[in-house]
Amino acid sequence: MAKKPKFTAQQEQIARIAKALSHPARVYILEKLNGLNACCTSGEMIGDIPIARSTLSQHLKELKYSGLIQGEIEPPQIKYCINRPNWEIAKLMLLEFMK
Repeated sequence: MAKKPKFTAQQEQIARIAKALSHPARVYILEKLNGLNACCTSGEMIGDIPIARSTLSQHLKELKYSGLIQGEIEPPQIKYCINRPNWEIAKLMLLEFMK
């Protein structure tokens, strides 16, 4: 019996990025962080996004898993910002995929 082929690492990475972009709250968070060109805490984000703090935390976790953002621990808070190297890779991968 023939063995089924596996998904490539690139296919899996594109899927992670697409999942990260699949909710408007996550798109909003990415736009905010990218526009700031700096890091900010979830406490700074919660005031202008229509979701609960616990929901924001889950969205941030998903964005970190995708590699699009990173968290810098500055006790007692975590500051989130765009992971620039991964952001650029994601842009190139999505452009290549969509052409």
